[in-house]
Amino acid sequence: MSSVARITSISARSETSFDDAVRTGIERASATLRNVSGAWVKDQKVEVTDGKVSAYQVVLEVTFVLE
Repeated sequence: MSSVARITSISARSETSFDDAVRTGIERASATLRNVSGAWVKDQKVEVTDGKVSAYQVVLEVTFVLE
């Protein structure tokens, strides 16, 4: 069986951790896109406030299979 997938870029942010930012991004993408089959972290960065990490941000490439 053949399939065709599409890839879209999303950005997600968390004040807790990179893992939480990834989880948040995947959950949100899955609420909008059907057939999400995977993702990879394309980029990640932290926000710094007063010399301390205040937030974590990731850019995800989300793959979803077209119907």
